[in-house]
Amino acid sequence: MSGQIAPSFSPSKDPAAVFQRLGPQMTALDRFMREQVAQFEPEIRDMAAYCLETSGKRLRPTLVFIAGWQGENVVNDPLVRAAGVVEMVHLATLVHDDIMDRAELRRSRSTATREFGPDAAVLIGDALFSQALHVAAQFPTTDVCRMVSESTRKVCSGEIMQTLHRRDMGVTMADYYRVIDLKTAELFRVSCHLGAKLAGYPEEFVRAANDFGRHLGIAYQIYDDLVDFLGEEKNIGKTLGTDLASGKLTLPLMRLLDKLPAEERAEIVSAMQQGRPLPLGVNVARMRSLGIGVEVAQAVDEELQRAADVLKPHAGLAPVPLLLQLSDLLKKQLAGLSASASVN
Repeated sequence: MSGQIAPSFSPSKDPAAVFQRLGPQMTALDRFMREQVAQFEPEIRDMAAYCLETSGKRLRPTLVFIAGWQGENVVNDPLVRAAGVVEMVHLATLVHDDIMDRAELRRSRSTATREFGPDAAVLIGDALFSQALHVAAQFPTTDVCRMVSESTRKVCSGEIMQTLHRRDMGVTMADYYRVIDLKTAELFRVSCHLGAKLAGYPEEFVRAANDFGRHLGIAYQIYDDLVDFLGEEKNIGKTLGTDLASGKLTLPLMRLLDKLPAEERAEIVSAMQQGRPLPLGVNVARMRSLGIGVEVAQAVDEELQRAADVLKPHAGLAPVPLLLQLSDLLKKQLAGLSASASVN
């Protein structure tokens, strides 16, 4: 396809409008996901459907579709299948995350581990991974299966590293960024890469989309870590405070420990190392008083700026305004979180 495709629309003032443009693509994705349920053995289809038929944000499929954007109402079947693959991998990781975090709520309903028990849930997560790779292997090129399998391994590696570092007060900032690069940014990266590649865009843009996805993914995970402390469960739709309860050292908590007086810091460190529950409300109040939200928000903004910078040489391509809109949406959500939590 041509390397320069002029955008067919003017950027909307509302960043969330990007999702409204994906109606035909998401409808096709819904149909694809329902078809996947039928591929599972009859005895576990209800479990597979429970995990696959969700109404989440679908950020990774969104990235596939907009990185490969070719115009209004253009539904590209390879993009639909690639979007389905990355979404299945993501959903499998959520099933496993909720088991490890003992979370009871995900997307405003019971988690798979609460619904089916942890033993069955871990296996349905494995089955979702397997089905994702099965679909990826059916592309005419082996590149898709290779990239998705590598990304799946990296995501799992990131989760393993985070699990091994639980209640470890020696985690460094480099350790933290390495984990979120693997466990979250990796699927954002591969989603953008596959979208641009399968849509036939020039290799230079494929690399730029790849890097955009990585920076956006890092920004998103830092934002999500802040939400775990400052969000409201009724608005977010998932169990909050799980990072603190499970002893994960995320950026907000690391910043808090850096700023607390020695006695307060020692109390939190002792509780985390011994697995004792910590009062979320008390720590949220300290985060607000110490301006932790502002510092963490700045780290998100820096990653989003890096994401925008890699797209500048490709401003004439159709996907770029949409990708930037998605970045702006995260900025808007961050500003809303900051305002509601009174951290500014």
